[in-house]
Amino acid sequence: MSNPLYIGIRIASDPDTLWNLTQSPELHERWDLRFSTIEYLPKPDPDAPQRFRYATRIGLGLTVEGWGESVAARVSDAERTSSLRFGSKSPISLIRAGSGYWKYTQRGEAMDFETGYDYRTRFGPAGRLFDRVVFRPLMGWATAWSFDRLRLWIERGIDPTLSAQRAVTHAAARVGLAAVFFWHGLVPKLLARHAEELRLIEDSGVPAGLALTMLTAAGVLEIAYAAVLILLWSARWMYPLTAALL
Repeated sequence: MSNPLYIGIRIASDPDTLWNLTQSPELHERWDLRFSTIEYLPKPDPDAPQRFRYATRIGLGLTVEGWGESVAARVSDAERTSSLRFGSKSPISLIRAGSGYWKYTQRGEAMDFETGYDYRTRFGPAGRLFDRVVFRPLMGWATAWSFDRLRLWIERGIDPTLSAQRAVTHAAARVGLAAVFFWHGLVPKLLARHAEELRLIEDSGVPAGLALTMLTAAGVLEIAYAAVLILLWSARWMYPLTAALL
């Protein structure tokens, strides 16, 4: 196993609501990006761990199936935990087996919802490298985004599906705007030195000797602004500024 993943969020919720949305499989699968379906299996004994099956669609018509086993416990009136083991026998699953926990801690009128988990991988050294560079960061991001979708569902009544649609729209707009600034900074100003770009600067009253320098500076600034649009991913104030700059 590598470095475990730890993700936490504070949600304005009562304990029972948060517990229900995270422990009921038909509700859990609605907000958690890591699972497409979750199905609880019958318990042979009331005190036995709760076993479940899960499936995750990974695209191209492929689905990874796996198993899990959870044990829920109430530590006190203000704290609950749920520990679990999970794994997959699917030959295309990078995850072989793992374990983790969910922790619920009441903080006044809010709840601290935390998770920590780790897993073993398939495919030898190549699998471990892919996990460290690509898959594990992706799992951390998916978990954090899922927790935020859960928060929006509880606090604002925004359905998780709508949250995903809004996120995709935001990403398309953000990346599109960044691409426009990057292209116009790199190609006509730094690479091609387009005559029309120079003419626009000269027509504004800039001496011909400084026009090329200003064209280069403008290209660098546009590329830098494209980077800022990506780095400040959630900054709403950048939208009116971007409209003005365009």
